[in-house]
Amino acid sequence: MKIYNSMTQKKEEFIPIEKGKVKIYSCGPTVYDYIHIGNARPMIMFDVLRRYLEYKGLEVNFVQNFTDIDDKIINRANKEGISSDAVAAKYMEEYRIDAEGLGVRPATIHPKATENIPEIIDMVKQLIDKGFAYESGGDVYFRTGKFKEYGKLSHQSLEDLESGARVDINEQKESPVDFVLWKSAKPGEPYWDSPWGKGRPGWHIECSAMSVKHLGKTIDIHCGGQDLIFPHHENEIAQSEAANGCTFVKYWMHNGFISIDNNKMSKSLGNFFTVREAAQAYGYEAIRMFMLMAHYRSPLNYSEESLLQAKAALQRLYTADENLEFLSSNSSVTELTDDEADYLKTLDTFKERFIQVMDDDLNTADAVSVIFEMVRSINVKTEKNPSREMAAECRKRLRELTDVLGLLYSQSASDNLTSEIEALIEARQKARKAKDFAEADRIRDKLKEMGILLEDTPQGVKWKRA
Repeated sequence: MKIYNSMTQKKEEFIPIEKGKVKIYSCGPTVYDYIHIGNARPMIMFDVLRRYLEYKGLEVNFVQNFTDIDDKIINRANKEGISSDAVAAKYMEEYRIDAEGLGVRPATIHPKATENIPEIIDMVKQLIDKGFAYESGGDVYFRTGKFKEYGKLSHQSLEDLESGARVDINEQKESPVDFVLWKSAKPGEPYWDSPWGKGRPGWHIECSAMSVKHLGKTIDIHCGGQDLIFPHHENEIAQSEAANGCTFVKYWMHNGFISIDNNKMSKSLGNFFTVREAAQAYGYEAIRMFMLMAHYRSPLNYSEESLLQAKAALQRLYTADENLEFLSSNSSVTELTDDEADYLKTLDTFKERFIQVMDDDLNTADAVSVIFEMVRSINVKTEKNPSREMAAECRKRLRELTDVLGLLYSQSASDNLTSEIEALIEARQKARKAKDFAEADRIRDKLKEMGILLEDTPQGVKWKRA
């Protein structure tokens, strides 16, 4: 497998540090509000990365943090008249609801900044002891100029950053490009005791401390959105490598930006959408499908048309899956024929192509195309009364590939019907056998009003939800 490494700006063969195991750190949300549609992209794409590595037989330790103390959280708490803890707890739960809706599996561990204060303080101490950080007025800053490789991820020189820095009114800092590791507490803010007085951690340091705690000093993959490259990930590298004296990350992966109707998403422009709002309009799984239909590094334009296309594409997959499930239970032919056995062997070529494109920097766009090619082939082959075994095997292959992408999880052809609907379907069948077609049509129309569509096939009646 090859991964595009943001550090080297080229595709590199992925070789885990420890054979058979992969350590991944993914930057999680600052929990002060509902997540927006841009947040959904790294959640979904790096969930697929994890699923694919596991599909290939690797054991993945996937860590995603919650930033549960931050200026935005404090401001929200003050606005709502509740504690910062209450704000963080509320929006962590809302995040979990959206993540589950999007088919994103929980991380191996979700560490919180507030639960790792001792580790954060220890790392800040190390940086001070090594001369990479200094205390000033109760705050602690990273001495950026001392870390000679600063800018290596964002490919900016320290000189350029310094010349481009605005005049800094904070006279406590030695240099405008120095960044905060520990903030002294302001009146009324949450705080923890530290060697530098009461305060709280800066944003960047928490990820470095939690990463080393749960994954070790050097990890395989660190991922997140392109907006995190600078300064967040750049600062993580500086403080982690300065403290630990070794390479922090082997492979950096960053997903591309999302625009809204070809414009940058912005609350001021009125084109800001939360995942919850989009899910109410199109469904969570359609959002996931929309993300998968583009390469994770490509820019992506969110629009009503693109979401409706994704929803329609998803429905085609569900229709194929439901047809195969129905045929595997209702076909009049039970055993696999020789011709069908030969066909199943040809299906392996789709799996091989799927792996080939996913090995090429997680190309989900081409992987989705391969799945649809396979579906078209299966639809043709199963059009005329296939055996139950044939249908079951085709469905197994379809499910194998869609599971890697985390698709076909929100509904199933085997969803339980209510006893009332089952009774109506049975009554319609009896009316048809008695040639009472008027009654059969009346029941069919009633079921349609209830959101149940019927299709009469040689194998029996099929139903699906409208």
